[in-house]
Amino acid sequence: MRTFMDQDFMLSNDTAKRLYHNYAEAMPIFDYHCHLSAKEIYENHSPETISQLWFGGDHYKWRAMRANGIPEDSITGNASDYDKFAAYAKTLPYAAGNPLYHWTHLELQRYFHIHKVLGPETCDEIWNEANEAIRTGHFTPRELILSSNVYGLCTTEDPAFSLEYHQKLASEEFSVQVLPAMRPDDALDIMSPSWSQYLDELSAAAGVPISDFAGLKNALHTRMEEFAACGCRAADHGFERFPWNPVTEEAAERIFKKALSGETISQEEADAYQTSLLLWLGTEYSRRGWVMELHLGPIRSRNTRMVAKLGIATGFDSIGDHRLAVPLAAFLNRLEETEQLPKTVLFSINNRDNMVLATMAGNFQDSSFPSKIQMGTAWWFQDHRDGMEEQMTVLANEGLLGRFIGMLTDSRSFLSYPRHEYFRRILCNLLGKWVENGEYPADEGMLRQLVCDICFYNAKRYFNV
Repeated sequence: MRTFMDQDFMLSNDTAKRLYHNYAEAMPIFDYHCHLSAKEIYENHSPETISQLWFGGDHYKWRAMRANGIPEDSITGNASDYDKFAAYAKTLPYAAGNPLYHWTHLELQRYFHIHKVLGPETCDEIWNEANEAIRTGHFTPRELILSSNVYGLCTTEDPAFSLEYHQKLASEEFSVQVLPAMRPDDALDIMSPSWSQYLDELSAAAGVPISDFAGLKNALHTRMEEFAACGCRAADHGFERFPWNPVTEEAAERIFKKALSGETISQEEADAYQTSLLLWLGTEYSRRGWVMELHLGPIRSRNTRMVAKLGIATGFDSIGDHRLAVPLAAFLNRLEETEQLPKTVLFSINNRDNMVLATMAGNFQDSSFPSKIQMGTAWWFQDHRDGMEEQMTVLANEGLLGRFIGMLTDSRSFLSYPRHEYFRRILCNLLGKWVENGEYPADEGMLRQLVCDICFYNAKRYFNV
C-alpha cells in the first residue's frame, strides 16, 4: 500500500514518475485565466488565518460544506475564522474521490509544509500550525505567487472597471506579469434588468456617450485600447446558450434602441444583438492578435432564494445542456469567411461536448499558428482526474495533444496553483501509460518536449507573453 499523497502521488508507472520529477515539476506556470484581484496583488496584505486564504470566494469548498449540512453562517456568514475551518475539517473526510480532497492537502503540503490528514481529530493541530506559518512566513499575495513559480497570469476584468491596479503593478518591480483579460459579458447581456445601467458605467469608464449601437462599439473600442496598453492578450466570454441569429446592422441598431428605451425584447432579438456584437468583437480581437476564450454551457444562479441572500457566484451554478454545435460552427465560420477568426479557445463545462469541441477545432485550423483553435482544458466541474484524462484523450484522438495549451486555475484563491501540479501529474501519468503500453515511443527528447510544451511553453507562445 502506498503512502497517502507522497512524492509519487498519481504517478502509477516509472515513466510517469520520471517525466513528472525530471521535467514537469520545475516548469513555470502561465495562468492564462483566473479571477485573482489585481488590487489585492498590488496592496499585498498578509492574511491573519488560513481561513482567510481558503474560504473567500471559494465556491468549491462552499458547495462541499453545504452538501455536508453545514449551516450557511459557518460557510459564507459571520461565524469566526476558526468555526469555518472546523466546519470544513468536519466535511473533508466525506469527500473521498473529490478533487477538493487532493487540492486541500496539496495546499497544506506545498505552502504550510503540513503532511497531516485534515479532519476533526487534527483540526486544532493543523489550525495552529498553519496560522503560525502565516505569522512567521511569507503569505502575502505576491509571495505566494512567487513561491508558486508563476511566470505570468491573466486576471478577468470587465471593460467598465478600472485598470488602475494593473497600471500600478506594471510600474513596480514585481517580476511576475499581471495582465488583464477583458470580459464584456455584461455588455452582451441585453436581457438583464441592469443592462442599461451597465451601459452608463461603461460610458463613464470610456468617456464615450452610448446612445446607439455605434456608440457602444466606440466605447468598447476605447476600453480595448486601454486594456492593450496594460498588456492585454485575451478576451473571455461566458455563455449559457451560444447565440446565433445574424441580422443586418440596421436591425441590430433597432433592437439596441428598443432595449435602451426600456421595451421588452424577445429571445430571438437578444440573440440577434448578441450575434452582431460578438462578430464585431471577434474581428477586433483578430486585428489586435488577442485570444478569444469561449466558456460555454454553465447555468448560473439556479437557487434563487440563496442567490437573493448571498449574491451571484456563490456556488449555485451547474452544468447546462443547450445545443452547441450548430450555432458555434456558424459563428466561427462567419469570422473565418473574412479571414478574421482570432486564436480561439473552446471550453465546455459539459463533457458531453468534448467530441464536438475537439472536432470543431479541426474545422478552422490554419498556418497562422499551430493549433490556432484550441480545445480548452477540462473546466470547472470537469477539472478532476476523470475530466482531465477524458479531455486530453479526446484531444489526442482528434487533434494534436502536443500543441495543447494546458491548465489554468480559474480561481480567486492565491493558494490554487497546486491545481497545475495536479494537472501535470495526471498528464505525465497518461503519457507514461501510453509509453509503457508501447503506444508511444520511449524517446526521452520527444517526451521532454511534449511535457514542457504542454505545461508551459505552448501557452506562453499562444498568448505571446
